[in-house]
Amino acid sequence: MTAELRELRGVGPRLESSLDHLGIHTVQDLLFHLPLRYEDRTRIHPIGSLYPGARVQIEGEIEHAAIVRGRRAMLVVVLSDGTGRMTLRFFHFRAAQKKQFSRGTRVRCYGEVRAGYQGLEMIHPSYRRLLREADQALSDRLTPVYPTAEGIGQASWISLTDQALGLLREARLELEELLPQDLRGNLRLPSLADALNFIHRPPAGADVAALVERRHPAQQRLALEELLAHNLGMQQLHRRQREYPAPVMAEATDLERELLRRLPFRLTGAQERVIGEIRTDLAWPHPMQRLVQGDVGSGKTIVAAMAAARAIGNGFQAAIMAPTELLAEQHLRSFGEWFEPLGVRPTWLSSKVTGNARKAALEAIGQGAPLVIGTHALMQEGVTFGRLGLAVVDEQHRFGVHQRLALIDKAGAESAHAHQLIMTATPIPRTLAMTAYAGLETSMIDELPPGRKPVTTAAVSNERRAEVIARVAAACAAGRQAYWVCTLIEESDAVQAQAAEEVAKELRAGLQAVTVGLVHGRMKSADKQAVMDRFKQGEIQLLVATTVIEVGVDVPNASLMIIENAERLGLAQLHQLRGRVGRGGQQASCVLLYGPPVGHLARERLSILRETSDGFRIAEKDLELRGPGEVLGTRQTGMLQFRVADLARDRELLERIPPVAERLLAHDSGLADRLVRRWIGDASRFAGV
Repeated sequence: MTAELRELRGVGPRLESSLDHLGIHTVQDLLFHLPLRYEDRTRIHPIGSLYPGARVQIEGEIEHAAIVRGRRAMLVVVLSDGTGRMTLRFFHFRAAQKKQFSRGTRVRCYGEVRAGYQGLEMIHPSYRRLLREADQALSDRLTPVYPTAEGIGQASWISLTDQALGLLREARLELEELLPQDLRGNLRLPSLADALNFIHRPPAGADVAALVERRHPAQQRLALEELLAHNLGMQQLHRRQREYPAPVMAEATDLERELLRRLPFRLTGAQERVIGEIRTDLAWPHPMQRLVQGDVGSGKTIVAAMAAARAIGNGFQAAIMAPTELLAEQHLRSFGEWFEPLGVRPTWLSSKVTGNARKAALEAIGQGAPLVIGTHALMQEGVTFGRLGLAVVDEQHRFGVHQRLALIDKAGAESAHAHQLIMTATPIPRTLAMTAYAGLETSMIDELPPGRKPVTTAAVSNERRAEVIARVAAACAAGRQAYWVCTLIEESDAVQAQAAEEVAKELRAGLQAVTVGLVHGRMKSADKQAVMDRFKQGEIQLLVATTVIEVGVDVPNASLMIIENAERLGLAQLHQLRGRVGRGGQQASCVLLYGPPVGHLARERLSILRETSDGFRIAEKDLELRGPGEVLGTRQTGMLQFRVADLARDRELLERIPPVAERLLAHDSGLADRLVRRWIGDASRFAGV
């Protein structure tokens, strides 16, 4: 039995519309709109016992209230309870509000304690004047705080969820128990109804620390169900893709044999193994969906080239898509060097290709140009492939699920879907892959080319900048090349470019015997490429760059990298940048230049990089420190917006899920569908299919 929102008191057309925008369409949905955090309003804390950072409830009498005018007007109120004083500051207030804080009025406040210039203070606390005896009763349970939207206050959420929980208790609301009993029973977790009751209205004696960390059994019960739903959703998505027909490419071709014969190096055992796995997939009549993981410098590009050669040799088109112009251009050069001597010229398409050049590229793609390389422009409307047989998506975590699937939908009339090869040099922790990539086949290039030595890494304070510059001078004098990477996170391209220009100017002045080049995202593509070419040819000894060089740049003679403001970057990105050096036979070094003081998390990141060059260990630590959203780029993936679960914290729960998911998909697809709908909605909307 589904209860309609209109059955609840206070729900009119406007509120119903606001809830609809939040994905809340029924009373059952409302119960899965869970609190973000809790406030303990069950007791009063003496002001004299407080310390900065505590979120507490206090009570006292007003000693003084005034509007202070400076750069911006502020209402300042001083409250005392006999044990100490607390200053309350309000930056957004009405003139009439000051009258509420008349001297001697008793007030109860809740907020975060901060250290101010004149003692402890609270900024914009919630407050209530205690004018009657009835106002003085304390809450008997923790107060939930809900994620909200404009126009819906916390009082509305409390009222709505109170009513929904009432219907649940009275058995007037049906809430299906979807979690298989064996999964729940083994962990001694509560029923769904008990878990929801506890999470929405935890009693006064509840373990606040466990609730805040989301480790309480009630939350773990929901986390387990949510993780199962996400795993099922991704598996369903990939199973649906496999139902389409795809071109069969079983024949070995002269193009592959000739490409392999002309390579100036030998493939590693790992590369040969992965190429074999891909060839097996391409021989099937349903779309390949394979994820190839390989650490920085492990040789994924030639693996993709061999797959493209199989597709082209069998008469189909191969498309290579990369997330940035620089990486796509790097692929254009690499594939061009390998394929043009064999009579296959790559067709290039990016958002910067316009006018007649774009028209010619689109026409060539439509007529079946065998090898197409580009950025996300390949997925745009108006791009039609004649006979797309293979889509290679590089650095998949930079794209959304729907984006990569949009490319394989362009296979053309001959077959419904192209084969898909997904590559990443950002190793994905196993726990994350079990959810984000459930249903994909996975290959691992776990062997570096012979002669590669691990890059030695040191973290150095910016106070020793002069020593680092001297080290660059010594490396260049010895015939080596170096990178100096400028990082400014979440700043505009313009600000990043300006910062890089300033550093280049500083280094040119300090290293007059060294040829310094500069590359950043604001430069024209041709100018950027000209600088990169000069660096590759050895004409530029030191390349100052923004993080545009994170992936795809290969200069074997570069043996030193300086990463400025390294404390601002995540582990995976630092590891990617470090992988730009050490591509020749000589020992390479990476200097992580940081600006003190460094926080605990940043210090831990720098320490991990010094200790190991194992991409998977680094990825696991990155997941632990930053969460899945940052590691995968949640803003784009859509599928990983968790309400309760946390992939780093809940890895033990995750281990239990794959066999249960397999069983449900095989024997109870209806239950699997209901689980996915409850937690994700219609999973196909994430894929754009």
